[in-house]
Amino acid sequence: MKYCTRCLYPANHPLHLTFDEEGVCSGCRVHEEKDRLDWRERAEKLRCLFDAYRSRSRHIHDCIIPVTGARDSHFIVHVVKNVFGMHPLLVHYNKHYNTRMGIRNLAYLRTLFGCDIISHTTNPETVKKITRETLRLKASMYWHCLAGHTAFPVQTAVRFKIPLIVWGAHQGCDQVGMFSHLDEVEMTRKYRKEHDLMGLEAEDLSRLSQGRLSPGDLEPYLYPHDGELAAIGVRGIYLGNYIRWDSKAQHEEMIRLHGYETMMQQRTFDTYNDVDCFHYSGLHDAIRFLKYGYGKVTDHATREIRLKRLTREEGIARVRQYQDVRPKDTGLFLDWLGMDERALWECIDPHRDSKIWEKQEGKWTLKDSILNHEKDSGVEKVRLTKTEDCHFHLPPPRDKAEETGYVLLGRGWVDNT
Repeated sequence: MKYCTRCLYPANHPLHLTFDEEGVCSGCRVHEEKDRLDWRERAEKLRCLFDAYRSRSRHIHDCIIPVTGARDSHFIVHVVKNVFGMHPLLVHYNKHYNTRMGIRNLAYLRTLFGCDIISHTTNPETVKKITRETLRLKASMYWHCLAGHTAFPVQTAVRFKIPLIVWGAHQGCDQVGMFSHLDEVEMTRKYRKEHDLMGLEAEDLSRLSQGRLSPGDLEPYLYPHDGELAAIGVRGIYLGNYIRWDSKAQHEEMIRLHGYETMMQQRTFDTYNDVDCFHYSGLHDAIRFLKYGYGKVTDHATREIRLKRLTREEGIARVRQYQDVRPKDTGLFLDWLGMDERALWECIDPHRDSKIWEKQEGKWTLKDSILNHEKDSGVEKVRLTKTEDCHFHLPPPRDKAEETGYVLLGRGWVDNT
């Protein structure tokens, strides 16, 4: 397997990478723009864009922000509302795998920022039916989360005639350099289907389920028709094209300003992202490793190498520490879904990437790993100089009760804090 000489990404990254003559991947090269672009100028361009959407009529919402109880939601709302003075409508798809901390973060987000919010919760039995099908078809327990999170905000934009949707960073730009920041790429149906949804639209899922899922079951996951989008002028922009994106620094600002809560993660050192979900950095990530031979810790170490907080060798050491950690949340998911563990792994094995996995004498083994590429030729020539330490904070939680099971709906707010 070919690996980038600067970061840790392999050539089989599912979003696709290219490598230049020095062995540096397209993601690293586009990331260099973060140190070259005039971000004040970019922010002014964003302000002009927002000005065109500020409500001048009885409509009270200028834009929609899709939110969760983690990731960059606090930062996006902070920037859009507090920095640029917009009046957003928050839109939330309930992923069902919620932690109590995620419920709290979301409750404090909507309350402290004083925003209106609309949430959608699909019937749990329907979500289970969908998840059984997406495990079988794509080895994904997260398809409904991705489809709901990317469809419900667009459905809401059409329903309430709010044309502007504001997202955070574009994964294709930030991870693999699919686009330059200057391309100002926007949300598209095509990218969503090909990459977010692994080529599987809700309409496809209905057809391939052979009657086990009805069109009604999949209604919350349908992307609106192009004609509906055109009639309202719906567009989805990414803040990362206008603001220098640094997820770690952004989360630390939100911890300081708004008390954003963090927690240890099973399979990565980043304690800031995905604290709202039992599985994203647990079983979901372990499945991803079984498919592609790398997991979330590689994403996070790569990000920190590019932001000059880890050396490549320190990043590889983090991968060595976390990539083989056995997830503790498998039983929780299987109990919820009503599936045994053997059936789960039988869904995963057909989707292993043969470029990195092989089966020998009945046992799956990795053909290669970034752990074998610490001293690759060319690494020194393209090395970035480390300028900061890479420490993630764990402030005391508002509520110290143990996380024991999904919270579908919860109060969130904690008294006397």
